[in-house]
Amino acid sequence: MAASSSPRAGRFALTVYLALSRTPHGLLDLAGPFCAALLCRGGLPPASVIALGCLTVFAGYTAVYALNDIVDYRSDKRQVEASGRDARLNYLDAAFIRHPLAHGYLTLPAAVAWFLFWAVTAFCGAWVLNPVCAWLLIAGCLLETAYCLLLTVSHLRALINGVVKALGPLAAAFAVSPDPSPWFLLGLFAWVFTWEIGGQNIPADWHDAARDAITGARTVPVVLGYRRASRLAVACLAASLALAVPLLALSPLAVSAPLWLAATLGGAWLLLPPSVALAASLADEAAAALFNRASFYPALVLAVLVVHLILG
Repeated sequence: MAASSSPRAGRFALTVYLALSRTPHGLLDLAGPFCAALLCRGGLPPASVIALGCLTVFAGYTAVYALNDIVDYRSDKRQVEASGRDARLNYLDAAFIRHPLAHGYLTLPAAVAWFLFWAVTAFCGAWVLNPVCAWLLIAGCLLETAYCLLLTVSHLRALINGVVKALGPLAAAFAVSPDPSPWFLLGLFAWVFTWEIGGQNIPADWHDAARDAITGARTVPVVLGYRRASRLAVACLAASLALAVPLLALSPLAVSAPLWLAATLGGAWLLLPPSVALAASLADEAAAALFNRASFYPALVLAVLVVHLILG
């Protein structure tokens, strides 16, 4: 999987591939499936499941994020040609290089080879854990492709994005339990879905809104406008915080009241001030700040669950 021979591509080949998969962001996303596994099982799974699960989840997120840039290659390239490189440095998804494929830092065949390697790795690991997990991975890849192809069709594609992000935690639940409670799965889905829409999708599309408008993209901020989109983000994040309470307290892990309260207050500190600030200012910088802080929310919840296990 060689990077492009372009002078821009030769300096940090591995960094280019990690940028394609948005690895700094993807590593934070791993906390979501880990939370789901602990909550569903009610404790730590066997060491073999933990090891295989870590590899599988990392491979899955690495593949799906790469797939996003591959399917969006032409639209990203049009955006780059129309507006140039995103120069903002305070945005998590641009920690290395934003859209390296569109900028010519690697070739399309190299990007596809990278995706296939991690997709096959994730599929094999998921199948061993539970075939349901493998089917959810396939569904996630298909939905991610549909999400990208609907860029200029409808802003409602954001709903697909919420489903895709929720599939990882759902797969983690099936990896540790052959028959998880439907109510738990529904609560888990709603918790992740609302967090993704309010804390990831809307601020990420906001970050690109000015460039999206040039290329005809239809996203929530572009179609609904900044004010309505910001209010929707606040509502979704408030709902996610509320949904987390019964999920933590009533799951098989049975997180104690002081700890689920700590998770709620910590989550409120991470999510609500930047979302309210975005609604008040409607500034691009506030959208980037919301995206960055919201990305740490699953990791915060995971830290609380680890404390519960230690104290339990």
